[in-house]
Amino acid sequence: MNAAPRPAPLQVAILVFDEVEVLDLGGPYEVFTTATRMHQRLQPGSPALFAVQCVARTLQPVRARAGLQVLPDADFATASAPDVLIVPGGVVDAAAACPTTQAWVAGAAHGAQISASVCTGAFILAAAGVLTQGPVTTHWEDIADLRRQFPQLAVQENVRWVDQGARVTSAGISAGIDMCLHLVGRLAGLPLAERTARQMDTPWTPQP
Repeated sequence: MNAAPRPAPLQVAILVFDEVEVLDLGGPYEVFTTATRMHQRLQPGSPALFAVQCVARTLQPVRARAGLQVLPDADFATASAPDVLIVPGGVVDAAAACPTTQAWVAGAAHGAQISASVCTGAFILAAAGVLTQGPVTTHWEDIADLRRQFPQLAVQENVRWVDQGARVTSAGISAGIDMCLHLVGRLAGLPLAERTARQMDTPWTPQP
């Protein structure tokens, strides 16, 4: 009798681009990789829960904000189709205006279960046509700009994240970590999200 096929990990793609905010990238990366490690610790022999890739327009090193260099795992042509798309913030003007980036983000979001932004990553999702209506949020410093550039969005203040189901946005660096823990809870259960937060030694409550 053939053994049942092992479930494939959920593919998590984190967009990286020049001037990406380091913690906007690193926070979600840490959440999803730690959740996988905790899942396997709690269930020895289980397959990986999440497979995380940093995806850029090319495979050339990306220079993050403040100068940290990031080597992408894949480019737009070779990246696995994501189940979860994470778009970090930073200085996003060039990435948001890049037609190639817009096209990849739109295509990735179309096939993903969840597309989420951290901080000013909301501008990239909106520029790509992924955020088109409804409540969203971003960093407090950029609320007015998001309202001005995308008046069809209902930009929320004084919330850490906004969950529209397939579209989730968060307010800033620490809120992005909290949002990703929330996504772990949605996808794999609240106990794993809580165990992940404990392992990361980060305070977290499941409410935005």
